[in-house]
Amino acid sequence: MSKSILVTGGAGFIGSHMVRMLDQRGFDVLIYDNLERGNADAVTAGTLIEGDLHDSEKLHAVFREHDIEAVMHFAALAYVGESVHEPALYYRNNVTGTQSLLDSMCANDVKKLVFSSTCATYGEPATLPITEDTPQNPINPYGQSKLMVEQILKDYAPAYGLRSIALRYFNAAGCSEDGSIGERHDPETHLLPLILFEALRVQAGGNPADTNLMVFGNDFDTRDGTCIRDYIHVNDLCSAHIAAFERMQKTPTEGAEQFNLGVNRGYTVLEVIDACRQVTGVDFGYNTVARRAGDPPELVADASLAMSRLNWKPVHADIKDSIRHAWQWYSAHPPAA
Repeated sequence: MSKSILVTGGAGFIGSHMVRMLDQRGFDVLIYDNLERGNADAVTAGTLIEGDLHDSEKLHAVFREHDIEAVMHFAALAYVGESVHEPALYYRNNVTGTQSLLDSMCANDVKKLVFSSTCATYGEPATLPITEDTPQNPINPYGQSKLMVEQILKDYAPAYGLRSIALRYFNAAGCSEDGSIGERHDPETHLLPLILFEALRVQAGGNPADTNLMVFGNDFDTRDGTCIRDYIHVNDLCSAHIAAFERMQKTPTEGAEQFNLGVNRGYTVLEVIDACRQVTGVDFGYNTVARRAGDPPELVADASLAMSRLNWKPVHADIKDSIRHAWQWYSAHPPAA
C-alpha cells in the first residue's frame, strides 16, 4: 500500500485545492478537518476524516491505522480582526491544536511536516521587499500564533527529529482553473472576492452608486495612495507545498526551514480594482473610507529563496489569472444575498 499525505484543514480554501493537486499528482490523500469552517463538498478526492486537532485519541488512531509519509497542515483560523477580539480562540486552535498534531506525529514516527505560515509574522516591515531574514514582529494574535508555531517547529527539530518547512504566504488568491472548486469564507474579508462580489451585484442590475465595496485609505505613501500587496495564486501555493515535500525527502536532516511564497510583485488596491473591471467587463464603483489601524502601506515578498531551494516558480504571477479563475467560480457560485 502506498504511503499517504495527511492534509489537515483539507476542506478549506487552500486545503481543498491542495487535496486536488495531490490527487492529480498521484498521491494517496487523507483529509482531517472538523468542518467548522471547511466545506465537505470541496473535498474532491481522498478520504475525509471528520475530527478536531484537540482530539488526540482520534489523531493517534489516524496515524496508527494509515501509513502516513508526511503532513500538510492547513487547519488554522485566519481572520486578523477576529484574532484581536478572540485571541484565546486563535492560540487554542493555531498553537495548542498544532502542538497536539505534532505530538501525535512524533509519537507515531511521522516526521515530515509542511506548515502553512504567513507574512503576518513580519508585522510592519521596515524594509522591502521582505526576505526570510526580515525581523518578525507580528502586530496581531493571528500573526503571533503562526510565529509561535514556527518556534515550536525549530525546537522540535533537534529534540524529536521533526523535519519541517514553514511556508510564509503572502495574499492567497484565485481558484481552480476549471472553476470546479473555489474560495468560500463566511464572512468574506479578502479583497479580491469582495471586489468580484460587487461586480456580480452590478452585473445583475444593481445600482453602482449603492456600492458596499470599501477602499481603506488613499493617503498611503504608495504610487496611487492605496495599500500594495503581493498576490499569489492558490495553485502556485499548492505546487510549492509539493516542492517542499520533495525537498524534505531529499534533505531529511535539515531540521526546520522557512520560505516566503509570493510573486515578488505588488499591486495597489486600485490596480486590483481596475484589473477586475477589465476581466469582468463590469464598471462598478467603490467608497473610500479611513485607513484601518495597523494596515502596512506595502507588503511584497522576496521569494527568491523558495524559487532556488525548492526549485519552484509561480505559474500565475499576473493577477489577472487569479481574477479570471475566481470570476469563473463566483459567476457559477454567487454569494448569498
